[in-house]
Amino acid sequence: MNIPYITTEQMREVDRLMIEQFHISLVQMMENAGRNLAALAIERFLDNNPNGKRVVILAGRGGNGGGGLVCARRLHNWGANIQVITAHPIDQYRGVPANQLQILQSLNLTISPAQFELADQPVDLIIDAIIGYSLSGCPTGNAADMISRANQMGVPILSLDVPSGLDAASGKAYQPAIKATATMTLALPKLGFQQEGAAEYLGELYLADISVPRELYTVMGIYTDNIFSGKDIIHLTP
Repeated sequence: MNIPYITTEQMREVDRLMIEQFHISLVQMMENAGRNLAALAIERFLDNNPNGKRVVILAGRGGNGGGGLVCARRLHNWGANIQVITAHPIDQYRGVPANQLQILQSLNLTISPAQFELADQPVDLIIDAIIGYSLSGCPTGNAADMISRANQMGVPILSLDVPSGLDAASGKAYQPAIKATATMTLALPKLGFQQEGAAEYLGELYLADISVPRELYTVMGIYTDNIFSGKDIIHLTP
């Protein structure tokens, strides 16, 4: 199967064309990402039974965080016990991620704004949706603290798109960086994932469909097979 790896600049262009030329909104992309993330979490980490399982979602304020918040809603609807820890105060969230956070507030989910505090209960899974492919330099502040504490918990971590702290362009792991058990990347895998040392942070690598039309890739000069023929998530590397 022809699955090209793309640069972060190309991924930005994918996002732009999705909205401006193909009229697929950020809300739609975020919903697709979060739904697939929840589905992978259940199948790979929750024994296909989310009921009563405790999942902690670490969410930044960008698109990556918004996908994590969609995942939180999906897992809640399917019976999981959810706690959301935001990387920033709630009033600093804007646009679509802010709307996703409002939805969770209306559902009375447990939300811990910019504070990594956990109840004294076992955690089955951590979802890392702190920082996406637009990372620039070392994580700082509360985001850095969340990454470090997640790594120390000894709990499986599922990262959305790219482990927080890993540079998707170069494959460089800044400090701190999430050491994921598995990563579900979106649309196409990122070029930095092929670099030496990146696999240590990616864990198992999955690729998920966010409904990018093949025609969009053709516009960009990228040619792919029918990657997602019959399924939304593909297991790329063990």
